[in-house]
Amino acid sequence: MKKIFAAIIVTGLMASCSKSFLETLPINTITEEDFYKTPADAYQALVSAYSVLNWDGYGNIALSSEIASDECFGGGGTSDNGWNQWDKSIKMNDLNSNAWKKYYTGIYRANKLIQKIDAVDFKGDDATKKRYVGEAHFLRAYFYFDLVRMFGHVPLLTAPLEPGNYNILQASPDSVYMLIANDLKLAAGNLPATPFASIPTGEYGRATKWAAEALLGRVFLYYTGYYSKPDIAGVLSQADAIAAVDDVINNSGHSLIPKYRNLFRASAENTAAYAGQNNAEGVFTIQYTYLGLGDQNQQNGNRMQVMIGIRSQELGPYYKGWGAATVNEALFHSYAPGDTRQTASIISINGEGFADTYTLGDQAQYTGFFIKKYTPLKDKNPDDLGGNFQWDNFDNYVVIRFADVLLMGAELNLTTNAAKAQEYLDRVRDRAFGDQTHRVTLSSKTQIMQERKWELALEGHRYWDLLRQGMTVAKQAIDNPSSQAAFNVVFRTETNGLFSIPETQINLSNGTLKQNTGW
Repeated sequence: MKKIFAAIIVTGLMASCSKSFLETLPINTITEEDFYKTPADAYQALVSAYSVLNWDGYGNIALSSEIASDECFGGGGTSDNGWNQWDKSIKMNDLNSNAWKKYYTGIYRANKLIQKIDAVDFKGDDATKKRYVGEAHFLRAYFYFDLVRMFGHVPLLTAPLEPGNYNILQASPDSVYMLIANDLKLAAGNLPATPFASIPTGEYGRATKWAAEALLGRVFLYYTGYYSKPDIAGVLSQADAIAAVDDVINNSGHSLIPKYRNLFRASAENTAAYAGQNNAEGVFTIQYTYLGLGDQNQQNGNRMQVMIGIRSQELGPYYKGWGAATVNEALFHSYAPGDTRQTASIISINGEGFADTYTLGDQAQYTGFFIKKYTPLKDKNPDDLGGNFQWDNFDNYVVIRFADVLLMGAELNLTTNAAKAQEYLDRVRDRAFGDQTHRVTLSSKTQIMQERKWELALEGHRYWDLLRQGMTVAKQAIDNPSSQAAFNVVFRTETNGLFSIPETQINLSNGTLKQNTGW
């Protein structure tokens, strides 16, 4: 009999973060014939699709793309593999297998719910059904967008695969992006337009109309830039993208947190000043919890945090980690004087007074700088809370921040409404410097891309921003000529910035899947 295996997250409350949306009773196994009958069944299936967002480790696109960008090196231990390979575009067998598995699992679960939801008896509650359908389409679009950015030509599945039908040809990126655009348009039409302040705390982490519209803007800018196209396959125009992003800016109730440093727990002025895990700036936020309590199979914790933590030691307020993604010194020094984003984004070992207490040990590619935004803290560390620091860090990851939406709005409106574009940019810079005297006259896309570099540093966006400006721009930024072999990085334009498809998947496909150029 066909079976589904729903990995349901058990979560709880942490500080100001309410994650009760994911507090759903776990399922072991249940026959498909007995499932998809009640709204509760549909809800559990929906949560199982959301739960894939938590799968991290080497499947974390934010970490792998940061390392592939000009902002970070691989780091980690001197004997570690993987991180260095992303840094230098070196082929390593099955390096990206976790990401491939993660995204296709999420796509399968979303497809299954979309396929089966008409069999559920909602007893006339059409609003709930409509919302679940919208969320499933949002998640499918989200998973496919990460997948197609990483791998380019990928199998396009709009329904669960049936036995004997596993070898699916890779689709053109145009086809994948058409599906993504249509999914997000459907999601934006189905999902509630609830202002942020009215969202129940137990529903934090669920997709909203605003999340779908913001993701539409991101997808439009990436696709049209990377592929040099005027729109997305005739289904999403620049005017559509502008309308979506402007709607988020004007009507969502999301806003900038007054002080940049208080966005992140590790850089906040103090505990009381921290804006919280689900603050008004988070348009779409992935929820994490420490309540796996050491069970790595729960996959509830933010594993990127342990990977980027200062390697094997505790310094000041920071807790231990594995030292991945050491920050390029050039990024630290690129900030203008007075820009509060510099020290809120980056730990400087010397600048924060750790020169005499830091121990190099087996840290690879040491630069003196580490990612601050999501680094683990001693305060409420997982070990003290009954968990394990390797699996149970709990800081949420903000996929889309309101500041990002403002910068997307500035970019989209640049050639059609210069005054609006200027206003959006001003709001970001005014917050960064704490005054209006650091404004710049906006005249080019290059200025916006620079602002994105400083505003969104180390949050997983830089690599994609470089690629959508073209291979020449990407290579100029990522190449790092150095007499030290560890820091000598050459961006291989023959890959077009795509990652290698896992070799096990190619082998399992009996030759149906073809490896990307350059790998």
